Amino acid sequence: MSREKHMTRREALRKMGGATAGGMGLVPGLSNSAHKERKMKALAINGSSRKDGNTADMLNVVLAELGKEGYETEHVQLAGSTVNACKACFGCAGRGNCVFGNDIFQELYDKMVKADAIILGSSTYSADVSSTLKAVIERASVVSDTNPGMFRHKVGGAVAVARRAGAMNAIDTINHFFLNKEMFVAGSTYWNIAYGRLPGEAMKDEEAVANMKNLGQNIAWLLGRLK
Repeated sequence: MSREKHMTRREALRKMGGATAGGMGLVPGLSNSAHKERKMKALAINGSSRKDGNTADMLNVVLAELGKEGYETEHVQLAGSTVNACKACFGCAGRGNCVFGNDIFQELYDKMVKADAIILGSSTYSADVSSTLKAVIERASVVSDTNPGMFRHKVGGAVAVARRAGAMNAIDTINHFFLNKEMFVAGSTYWNIAYGRLPGEAMKDEEAVANMKNLGQNIAWLLGRLK
């Protein structure tokens, strides 16, 4: 039986992308010594189509707890930006990033790779994450599949905001991405979901705010164990 019939999924993806032999596992980034010396960072990506809305409020609550523990934080809001769908060309194989630079994805992916914790948040659209965040997840999945290990042992946190329903599906979509990329998923005392429609309403959801604070504290705890 030929070698090709025994290929793993990742090996097949790399071959489709024309990656050079011997590149498996070589991930661009910081050395172990440099990683230990730098300040650990948490990156929040807000997939809501509304800037500074309820999803931003919840992510800011999470980041505030991380800031209290001395971690560097960054909040990227995708509202107003374009993230195109994955073209499934697998040209990213062996290159460490998408080959298409006609939107914000390359810069965003670079931030994700350099972060120690990634918190993905979205308001709920048709019982799932926004189409913009879904495009980020799908493209990041392919890049990391064809360049294994880029998210290994990072910490992930999921946040969703809904007017009424569908938020659990959004949480599942985000957590599935984390789990499939060898990441440690942080949880809270309940689901990381807030309810609200108009800007500012989610901050009135006291249980949600408490959950988000706890999520930030748990991410900080995990980061402390990974130093």
